[in-house]
Amino acid sequence: MRPDLERKLAVEFIGMFLFVFTVGMATNKAGAGALAPLAIGSILMVMVFAGGHVSGGHFNPAVSAAVRLRGRMGTDEFVAYIVTQFAAAVLAGLLVRYVGGREPHAIVASSGKMLVVEFLFTFALAWVVLHVATARGTEGNSFYGLAIGFTVVAGALAVGGISGGAFNPAIALGGMVTGLFEWSNIWIYLLADFLGAAVAAWAFLFVLPGEKEAGDIAAATTE
Repeated sequence: MRPDLERKLAVEFIGMFLFVFTVGMATNKAGAGALAPLAIGSILMVMVFAGGHVSGGHFNPAVSAAVRLRGRMGTDEFVAYIVTQFAAAVLAGLLVRYVGGREPHAIVASSGKMLVVEFLFTFALAWVVLHVATARGTEGNSFYGLAIGFTVVAGALAVGGISGGAFNPAIALGGMVTGLFEWSNIWIYLLADFLGAAVAAWAFLFVLPGEKEAGDIAAATTE
């Protein structure tokens, strides 16, 4: 494995682990209560600011899929990212179980409603990430972490009571390990979140077609 990829994966593991741990503890019965979305969005924001210059600060397999489809990642790197993210989520979920105990299942809506809101806010998250963190027009900006973190805050506040507000297949997996989400709903998070990311990548390249060529060149250098 390339040394630069090892460093990227280390950052993705650390950020994803702390992200899932924060989600688990903030939504725990002794956690942040109504302020949980703010805690969750804040940890994502600071992890993106801390690690974005190394790994891109994805901390989300759906975001990595959007970046891959946008043309900024090679296939090998993409696979390594999502394996690392899922592994970190499982380990963090186990630690939440040890520290805070098994969480009660979150009350969620029907499968159809969950699919809609998970799709919409994963689309929103991937759309924001692609524009603030991968577009040439916003290179070197200082707001990308805040924009990404507050997209999650907005989504969790708006539809957390409908789907649990994952917008991230690894968060969903970690939540299933902690007991927050039911295993029978895993297909909803996988389908809606990856589909939302794919549509966001398509929409990004539709409105900024000049990014495709630059993205393809960047991806080729990582193969």
